[in-house]
Formats: sequence, structure tokens, C-alpha cells
Amino acid sequence: MPKFCANLTMLWNELDFVDRFAAAASAGFQGVEYLFPYEHDKNQLAEQLDKHRLTQVLFNLPAGNWAGGERGIGCHPRRVGEFQDGVGKAIEYARALGCKQMNCLAGIRPSQLDPTVARETYIKNLQFAAPWLAAEGIKLLIEPVNNRDIPGFFLCYPQQALDIIKAVGSDNVFLQYDIYHAQVMEGDLARTIETHLARIPHMQLADNPGRNEPGTGEINYPYLFGHIDRIGYRGWIGCEYRPKTTTDEGIGWVKPYLGPR
Repeated sequence: MPKFCANLTMLWNELDFVDRFAAAASAGFQGVEYLFPYEHDKNQLAEQLDKHRLTQVLFNLPAGNWAGGERGIGCHPRRVGEFQDGVGKAIEYARALGCKQMNCLAGIRPSQLDPTVARETYIKNLQFAAPWLAAEGIKLLIEPVNNRDIPGFFLCYPQQALDIIKAVGSDNVFLQYDIYHAQVMEGDLARTIETHLARIPHMQLADNPGRNEPGTGEINYPYLFGHIDRIGYRGWIGCEYRPKTTTDEGIGWVKPYLGPR
């Protein structure tokens, strides 16, 4: 049976961030993920994980000025020093939180930047990060994101990500497969997941259109969950969706998949 973790950036937004850990545990989740931990004291977050018996599944490397509209700096040649410093900061948090997976957002390619240079920069940054994370037992993931929601995002397709992973030449770089983003860009979800299963240690979900909870859009999630289970996927699936009303009102879809705590 697929195992689901709550994305605390997207869910229970009516609560203070630290209080969302308790909400996730109360709903039956055993793991959590979120975009970034860096605005919070890592020891306080670790206390919440321990108190509520939650696994820290994933968070992202520092991604620039998120509030200012940046969506990662991995492909920015003028931000390499900042990127490298961010790897060290992320490792400090991962140690405290027991996190064993980290996503590296490629970012929005500046309009004047040659795509080839952006790709080379991203590859070099991944080559820098991969061994540092491997030494800590942390998997480095990269995530294709649809360019309808984030125009200009550099990494948009699973095959593009796999080509970059091959170019990096490390066995510690993997594909984070976001079902929602993949549906927007190309569909063919079940076949793509099965074909590249060995390189996918983490998935995320939302329905389309709207990026709301499963059951509100076009994706046949009951079929897809069964397929993912049949082909032997053993990683987490992050619930990274915008609740159509409130989190608690729309969370019934996942209840059958949450085991006893």
C-alpha cells in the first residue's frame, strides 16, 4: 500500500507552521515534508518530529528569495557560491531532523541566459552537492516542474531530468516525480513511473486542474495508487496540494491508506 506524507507548506495553512506537525499526526500521517525549514530553529522542529512520532521525509535545498519570486538557483551561474553555502546549511538541518532526502530546485532560467549554460551550471552544482549529501546518507533529488504555473522554470520534463542525472555521473542523484506537474506537461503517468521506477525514490501529488486534493480533477488516482503498489514502489508520496476548502474537510481521500499509529 502506498505511504503518504503530509506537506506542511500546503496543508493546514490556518495553523502556525509548528502546530501543523500535531495536525498531521492527528490525521494519521507518519511522515511530513515541506518546502524549507530554514526560517525555524532546527531543534524546535526536531522536537515536534519526536513528540508526534513523525519522519522527516524531505525538504528542499535553499532556493534563493522565495518570497521575491525566485524558485531555485541551481541553474544560475552567478549564484554558485550561494548554492554551495546552501548545501552546507541544508546538511545541518538534515542532521538535526534525520532527513534522508533533499530536493534541488533548478530555478527559473533568466531570459538572457543561454539554456546550454543554465544546464551546465545545474549539472556542476549537482556534481558538487551529490557527494556531500551522499557522505551524510542523504539522497539528492531533482524535480521537473510545469512551466504553466512557473513560467520559465528550467527543468520541466522527467526525461530532461533523467538526461541531466546521467550527465552528472553520480549514483546519488534521483528523480522526484511530481504527479501533478507531470500530468500538466505530458501525462502518460503510469507508464512513465513504471519505466523509471528505479530512479524515483519520492513522489508528490495533487489533482489537475486546480492543484487540489485527489478526487477533484481528471487524474484517476485510485487506479494510479494501485498501479504504483503493484509495480513495487516503496517510497513516500508527498501530499503537496492546495485543499479545495479546508485540509480537514478534504482529507477523507487519504484515510484508507493511513495505517494505525
